[in-house]
Amino acid sequence: MDVRTIPHAEAPAGRRPGAAGWMLAAPMFAWLVVFVIAPTVILFVYSFCQRDEMGELVFSFSLENYARVFDSTYLYIFWRSIWYAALTTVLCIVIGYPVAYFIGRAREDNRNRLLMLVMVPFWTSFLIRTYAWITILKSEGLLNGMLQLVGVISAPLEILYTPLAVVIGLVYAYVPFMILPIYGSVEKLDNALIEAAFDLGAGPIRAFSKVIIPLTNPGIIAGTLLVFIPSIGMFAITDLMGGARVKMIGNVIQDQFTGQARDWPFGSALGITLLAMFAVAFWLTTRKQTDVPMG
Repeated sequence: MDVRTIPHAEAPAGRRPGAAGWMLAAPMFAWLVVFVIAPTVILFVYSFCQRDEMGELVFSFSLENYARVFDSTYLYIFWRSIWYAALTTVLCIVIGYPVAYFIGRAREDNRNRLLMLVMVPFWTSFLIRTYAWITILKSEGLLNGMLQLVGVISAPLEILYTPLAVVIGLVYAYVPFMILPIYGSVEKLDNALIEAAFDLGAGPIRAFSKVIIPLTNPGIIAGTLLVFIPSIGMFAITDLMGGARVKMIGNVIQDQFTGQARDWPFGSALGITLLAMFAVAFWLTTRKQTDVPMG
């Protein structure tokens, strides 16, 4: 019998062909609604509320909280957060791209081992790793001890509780999130295109900038989003390694909800503003990716 003559089985009555797909996706949508959409809606509502003399929430519509967001003090903190996040992202690209390229171009039987080395830090608690960096960077820590031992410095360097310590902590925490997306792009590189560039007279630098970078651009963009966005709102590293001296917007928001300020409406307004910044950053990054000319 010709298999082409076998009639197609019809979908059960009352069930659409895509019903199974929706059922499989239902847990994900439920998770998004409960843990993403609902909290964001609550935050948005709170941002227009006020608080009374006792610090209790009052559901009274007001734009005062958003007006406070544009105060010069908070604008400066926003700008400093963006600057630290941008610097962290650039350093992660500089450090992560060579590592990702080396892993992606390594022999296939070695790639998993090298990727495992990148993932090893995730086996340890984030706080433990942060306290380890505190032990390394403090005045009597490992770094100063080694530098004094070899005679590079005569007195300990004051690195801990400075902006430099904050940047070091941010880069260390987020560089794996830059390596992994770039590795995914490097692994898919077509060697024929690179060889064609060399055959047409391109040198190593030109082939890298005109062929390899454009082909791995999706990984760079994905890594940029994964590093830049959470770096802006990070507060644990700035508290522990910055000694609460280097305030970022994440620290200010934390203070509004759990600190002495206890101003939930203003903290919500700061959170919604930060969320809007994330949306703009995502739109600009993805728009730049789609606007890259082909050829």
